[in-house]
Amino acid sequence: MPPFDKHLFICCNRREPGNAKGSCDPAGSEALQKAFKKALAARGLTRRIRANKSGCLDQCEFGPTVVVYPDAVWYSKVTEADVDEIIDEHIIGGRPVQRLLLPERPTEKTVGDV
Repeated sequence: MPPFDKHLFICCNRREPGNAKGSCDPAGSEALQKAFKKALAARGLTRRIRANKSGCLDQCEFGPTVVVYPDAVWYSKVTEADVDEIIDEHIIGGRPVQRLLLPERPTEKTVGDV
């Protein structure tokens, strides 16, 4: 049995101010990850759910980004104000928060596509 039911990976990547790609954690405070940890602890979920800080998840234009595994649900533009909703609706309730889902990108055409 795996030690955790779910992992939340919270991008804490920082870049220099003004970088064209943006930065998920410009202050370097890891505040979003800490908010997830605090909210999980308040609900008694830290033995089953882990909130990990992550390096770049390569979704910079949609950051701050959070991904939930094993659900493979990606959230974009997440703020501390969204933490309780993600935990209550998705982690506890099993319903991803639609308004925060990472936008789908068009797939690259492969050989033979018209």
